[in-house]
Amino acid sequence: MRDIRAAAAGLYASGDTFALATVIDTDKSAPRGPGAAMAVGADGEVVGSISGGCVEGAVYEEALEVIRTGVPVRRTYGVSDEEAFSVGLTCGGTLHVFVEPVSRAGFPELGEVLGAVEEHRPVALATVVSDPSGTGRLGRRRVVWPARSTGDAGTAGDRLTDALDDDVRGMLAQGSTGLLRYGVDGQRRGDALEVFVQSFAPAPRMLVFGAIDFAAAVADLGSFLGYRVTVCDARSVFATPKRFPDADEVVVKWPHVFLDEIADDIDERTAVCVLTHDPKFDVPVLRAALATRAGYIGAMGSRRTHEDRLARLRESGVAEGDLARLHSPIGLDLGARTPEETAVSIAAELVQSRWGGSGRALRETSGRIHLDARPGAALPDSVAPSGEPEPAHR
Repeated sequence: MRDIRAAAAGLYASGDTFALATVIDTDKSAPRGPGAAMAVGADGEVVGSISGGCVEGAVYEEALEVIRTGVPVRRTYGVSDEEAFSVGLTCGGTLHVFVEPVSRAGFPELGEVLGAVEEHRPVALATVVSDPSGTGRLGRRRVVWPARSTGDAGTAGDRLTDALDDDVRGMLAQGSTGLLRYGVDGQRRGDALEVFVQSFAPAPRMLVFGAIDFAAAVADLGSFLGYRVTVCDARSVFATPKRFPDADEVVVKWPHVFLDEIADDIDERTAVCVLTHDPKFDVPVLRAALATRAGYIGAMGSRRTHEDRLARLRESGVAEGDLARLHSPIGLDLGARTPEETAVSIAAELVQSRWGGSGRALRETSGRIHLDARPGAALPDSVAPSGEPEPAHR
């Protein structure tokens, strides 16, 4: 929904019923994870993707039928199904998809939900996606905010509503998305009802320090990856919105001063990229960054710059354990040279840090391609260096 929010808002504002198809669960090497969404308008317009092209054709037909009947459906597409190859899902995984009708009358809270996502305010959407007990709850929704809830997944004050509100708030606090299962009366050990919870926690932050040409490319890719990007530099002539059109904000301030001001807002999902490679800028800001919970802290520079930087940080009192969190020189070994290529190198290391990949070419590896997500954090704690020889280039 986050990816298609602008188009979904337009379809919603039109007043027509449209269909929303959402991946609610996956098995093995599924193309996209839970939360991936595709909207189909009453005129047949398609926005978004749930599988990168594998099952969209089949889901499109389901969506048109849902618009016609107003009845939501739950479908499973996997390589073991007879129709798997006809719809193109040959990767060996399985997708569980829920297709539901959406209208202003049937989902009056959607406009507020989309507004919250746009404004980086936390909200979660809980939808009953399976109801084999026949209680009539299929497709019912509950919108959960940190301090209030709306919707009719159950009767106000009943066991299911109370359990949902508690459980969904816990998932929202962690930014997690997935299925919950309950008994018909809301028992947590039951499996009569499946509820899909999609959390829209504020986007993770990327803090880019140093208003140089490399920073513009990093900000561009950071925005593409879903980060809320801030570029900060003390030099007002360089730190301008015009030079960084893809950044969410551009701050003119000494980097370490700005970082100290926002330190309480930095969490394990935050990525800090220090691109100044100038000791008077990068040593103070790195010292401040290493005192935060940031999940990724990287710094640009040559091998010589890196060694000098480490010495200065040690002299300033930074402990060896904290220095082990530092990704420096920043990025993976791709042989990158231009600002754009270097940004790809940095983005690749961010993705590797997030999912725990090896960083090697896939043709040189075996086993599953898509690793399981590490629950609770978009960016886990940095891993200390392995002791392997360092590459010559990114």
